[in-house]
Amino acid sequence: MIDFSDFYQQIAKSRLSHWLHCLPGQLHDWQKHHLHGDLARWTRALHKLPRVASDQLELAEAVRIGRPGEVSDGERKKIENLLQQFHPWRKGPFEIHGIHIDTEWRSDWKWDRLKDHISPLRHRYVLDVGCGSGYHLWRMLGAGAEMAVGIDPSPLFLCQFEAVRHFANGHKGIQVLPLGIEELPELRAFDTVFSMGVLYHRRSPIDHLLQLKAQLRGGGELVLETLVVDGDEHQVLVPGERYGKMRNVWFIPSSAALVAWLAKCGFEQIRVVDESPTTLQEQRRTDWMRNESLADFLDPEDSGKTLEGYPAPKRAIIIARKPFDPQQQTQEGNNE
Repeated sequence: MIDFSDFYQQIAKSRLSHWLHCLPGQLHDWQKHHLHGDLARWTRALHKLPRVASDQLELAEAVRIGRPGEVSDGERKKIENLLQQFHPWRKGPFEIHGIHIDTEWRSDWKWDRLKDHISPLRHRYVLDVGCGSGYHLWRMLGAGAEMAVGIDPSPLFLCQFEAVRHFANGHKGIQVLPLGIEELPELRAFDTVFSMGVLYHRRSPIDHLLQLKAQLRGGGELVLETLVVDGDEHQVLVPGERYGKMRNVWFIPSSAALVAWLAKCGFEQIRVVDESPTTLQEQRRTDWMRNESLADFLDPEDSGKTLEGYPAPKRAIIIARKPFDPQQQTQEGNNE
């Protein structure tokens, strides 16, 4: 069983306290539903991880926990074998007592592309929607966030996060919750909300943008990262059964169309800060992710196209602000 009681205590006296009206019941039901199967196996692996006393935690330039010399060769091999039980590792990389978890995605590259464009995270409450293993949450803490909360319905990603946090001595102020965005009430409590690699998986992208907006305080910032195609504000790709072998890709708009969608949802100060093609160096197979990856999704004769003939993945980062509604001032102040 995953214990969320510390998180409940942390938010009880914070602006997130109203979340406690529904959150414990949701997580209780989730754990009850996953009593058996993979979650039970992964939880057993978590309990086998050895305790290693260390004061080394580097988050500003990487996610690096502990030093190689703090564990014996035998302990390091045991830790590595246990961490491999959480395969596949997709978002990272992580460095734990000299063990390099070389994840499928170089998520640090994505962070480097956006970090200088967002509002400073110092003292901010941050939500990362579709956070995976929580890599970016650690980087958000390293940038000074007061509270970094991630949501992702995958039990594997939750266990990967808990494995990393185990070696960070149960670090406070950071939590992954096994929930989807549709399960969140309208919290209106976060200063910054990230949605990275999620929008194209949503059947209704406009509803997703409105759900993200509902988690922000007035004046809060949305950081949206997603697949895009070239074109004007009317250009949207609606793939057939698959895009890059993925079944659950519904809409891939142009950056200009995304700007129009955000404006339609009531966001302001909307700006595209980056567009970058996804390279074979940024997303690839590794010893920690041995399944198919980007090279298997592209046309072997033309890397500019997917196997289905669509444009190869290109991703954009768009930043927007939720307007401040004076009528919400009293309500948001009460949630402090």
